[in-house]
Amino acid sequence: MEFLRPESLGEALAARAAHPEAVPLAGGTDVMVELNFARRRPAALLDLTRVGELTGWHADGGTVRVGAGVTYAELTGERASGGQTALGRLLPGLAMAARTVGSPQIRNRGTIGGNLGSASPAGDCHPVLLASGASVEAASVRGRRQVPIDDFFTGVKRNALAPDELITAVLVPAPGGPEQFAKIGTRNAMVIAVAAFAIVLDPVRRRVGTGIGSAAPTPVRAVAAERLLAGALAGDGLWESRGPLPEQVVTEFGQAVSAAASPIDDVRGTAGYRKQALAVLASRTLGWAWRDYRAAGQQAGRG
Repeated sequence: MEFLRPESLGEALAARAAHPEAVPLAGGTDVMVELNFARRRPAALLDLTRVGELTGWHADGGTVRVGAGVTYAELTGERASGGQTALGRLLPGLAMAARTVGSPQIRNRGTIGGNLGSASPAGDCHPVLLASGASVEAASVRGRRQVPIDDFFTGVKRNALAPDELITAVLVPAPGGPEQFAKIGTRNAMVIAVAAFAIVLDPVRRRVGTGIGSAAPTPVRAVAAERLLAGALAGDGLWESRGPLPEQVVTEFGQAVSAAASPIDDVRGTAGYRKQALAVLASRTLGWAWRDYRAAGQQAGRG
């Protein structure tokens, strides 16, 4: 097995073009498991840990550009001394999802680019990125392009990258309202999701975003549920009044999210259980997000 270790993004893209069969390696939390269990024997590994251009983040014009090498630990925004970093405050949905990933050791190594590259239906960051309307920045020696997150996942553990491309960043719209994420598994920590769900409420754009994980061949949005809720919030004047959500709206939203899933039976859960769990997760996260939205309005009124 050949081991390629570029020192810059230019070197990495050149190596990727010369060795399209090479498997990119960042945190190694997915790749090394496959190697250890002999599920994969690539001809080459492309180690990206020395490519500084893939790290860091910055906000520009309402969009947050998160480098592909940013780790889950950085996404959570947790400081060793307590409190949150600016990234954790700026992208709370991603921070919530990142906190549910594995152990502290995994969160210190695993990266958002690696999570996207593996394209697992159960990837914890994927539902939030779908709900946020993010884009994936891909680069090759031919140039750069942006792939809307809706078009990125093409099948089970397959993505829209060309053989000579690498993920360089994720472009996430800065949230204009509350975000929530929740998943269910066989235990509370260090577990692959049986089902996961994310919701984003954007009162400025009058937009509702959703993302479903671990309940279809790819991570998916619940488009009909988004339209149902956005219509109810606009039609009843709830965006402006921030009044209580009608119970019927919450129930119908959960049912619409469940209907958007196409899960299978596997060792972690049945298809029926996943659909039921998604209805509950959707209703609960909507309740939490709406609570945050109402609280923000009350705080603004007092200010």
